[in-house]
Amino acid sequence: MSLQIGDAAPDFSAQTTEGKISFYEWLGDNWGILYSHPSDFTPVCTTELGRTALLKEAFEKRGAKVLAVSVDDLPSHEGWVKDINQTQQCTVNFPIIADVDRNVSTLYRMIHPNASSSVTVRSVYFIGPDKKIKATITYPASTGRNFNEILRVLDSLQLTANYSVSTPVDWEPGQDVIVSPAIKDEDIPKKFPKGYKKINAYLRYTPQPNS
Repeated sequence: MSLQIGDAAPDFSAQTTEGKISFYEWLGDNWGILYSHPSDFTPVCTTELGRTALLKEAFEKRGAKVLAVSVDDLPSHEGWVKDINQTQQCTVNFPIIADVDRNVSTLYRMIHPNASSSVTVRSVYFIGPDKKIKATITYPASTGRNFNEILRVLDSLQLTANYSVSTPVDWEPGQDVIVSPAIKDEDIPKKFPKGYKKINAYLRYTPQPNS
């Protein structure tokens, strides 16, 4: 059974391309993105790790740290990083876990029991500063992850964690958001001074409160 939203993100210690880390200590009070790869020198994952490196400032702006995991060993990772840097014109600047014993992959239920031991390791976990799972996305091996969507989900999670709102379909940062149904109409002006638009009793929009 996979980890669910609201579950505690398992802590672990692991060897990475940036040395040994203890996950909770490494994460600190930041948001975390933990995402996995089936093995090194795979084409789709090469493009994803390169994209991650190029988005370093975007993640830092959001107070988020990225950690990748692959089931190969450190020497393999180091060779792969050279390929990533060369082919994706980047500098890999975040740790990649050498999960040879499958410890992290098992803790996060990234390996599907009905597939090979590594092919389905294609999960993304969004982890809050409270060390709980806030969202997950799982991809097949053939489909590259959309990092614009990963950033969008992160923006939504951070916004809705701090305000009594939710984000509607296709929401992008800066667009209107939905007022929580738990808030009464008469209380909206105090909580959301930018105003609001009422569609019906349960659907009320307000400008993004932190933009």
